[in-house]
Amino acid sequence: MKLIKVDASNVDKYGFFCRMSKMKTKGNQDKMNWLTDRFKEGLVMQLLDLKDGGRGYIEYIPGEYCWRAINADGYMVIHCLWVVGKSQNKGYGKLLIEKCIADAKQQKMKGVAMLTSEKTWLAKKGFLEKMGFESVSESDDKVFNIMVLPFDKSDKPTFSGNFEKKAAAYKDGFTVFMTHQCPYIDDAAKVVEEYARKKGLPFKTVELTSAKEVRELCPSPYGTFSIVYNGKLLSYTYLLEKDLDELVSGGR
Repeated sequence: MKLIKVDASNVDKYGFFCRMSKMKTKGNQDKMNWLTDRFKEGLVMQLLDLKDGGRGYIEYIPGEYCWRAINADGYMVIHCLWVVGKSQNKGYGKLLIEKCIADAKQQKMKGVAMLTSEKTWLAKKGFLEKMGFESVSESDDKVFNIMVLPFDKSDKPTFSGNFEKKAAAYKDGFTVFMTHQCPYIDDAAKVVEEYARKKGLPFKTVELTSAKEVRELCPSPYGTFSIVYNGKLLSYTYLLEKDLDELVSGGR
């Protein structure tokens, strides 16, 4: 399977895998602009070549610029790994990770890291364990793990921490923390905003515009998207109106 490296010179041609039929939407345009800035920071995207029948990609970046709420300087951090449809169970995920590992070694990094979760669009812990990764830290709610493939005995990545304290600073109604790392986030934020409007509840967004802000402000390790309600983290996933109603009515 041939891999296509997407960078600033060819991203207009190959895109970035997600929702390619909706490139004119705000979410996709925001992602394209976000990528333009991240390429300057060393972000790499590898796509499976559609001509060979592959449907999948990997996105990774040096740790100091990663958009997860973790401290991982010196590591290569995988943001996203997706293999879909008929391309699954053919070893393509392994191929994509091996390419990331090779790039990290070539750049003499400390290792490769990825935030995993069983409850978000992130990769699952078990898959990375099969690749030789180990969990070096687990979130207090047992939802997230920092998985690492170390190349040496350097310090391991950690969570940026204080997530409950960060959420508690936003006590009035709904607050959505959002980035443009994912093209689905614009729609996800609109669902919360519309729900808050219908219920007559306060709503605000906090747009995180740098990796530093993600580490300092985000109330969830996920980094890319979080929903806070009355000072407590409600979710870090895309929710429908009925999901919001259930969580809010349940007193969370």
